[in-house]
Amino acid sequence: MPPLTRWFIKTSLVYFILALVASLLRTMTAIWKLPFPTGELFPISIHLLAEGWITLLIMGVVFWMFPKYSRERPRGSELLGWLNYGLINAGLLLRIISETASAQQPFTVWGWMLVLSAAIQWAGGMAFVLNTWGRVKEK
Repeated sequence: MPPLTRWFIKTSLVYFILALVASLLRTMTAIWKLPFPTGELFPISIHLLAEGWITLLIMGVVFWMFPKYSRERPRGSELLGWLNYGLINAGLLLRIISETASAQQPFTVWGWMLVLSAAIQWAGGMAFVLNTWGRVKEK
């Protein structure tokens, strides 16, 4: 298994655990009426599950298991793969921080940080598509 794939998969498992913790905290707060602001925990847990766990897991497996790009570069560009990994994670972490902050202080710079986080994740997604497109071919 290539190192990049291991990073994708292990990171996705960390996000899965964090999503479960956020969901558990949100549920416990609702049941026991704890004085803890959990309004932002729902979107955070969804992003941790969708972009963090599922998306990173899929990207890591695709990088590893899809048909070879060429004999010289079987997995395409290693640089694009790491760029994909870095941008997706940077965007997701910025999303979590800005989601929390904008829930506490709406209509501030944190709203723009949400937009920036989405743009960073989009760029990471484009790096993934560019690196994977050539590997999707007929036999």
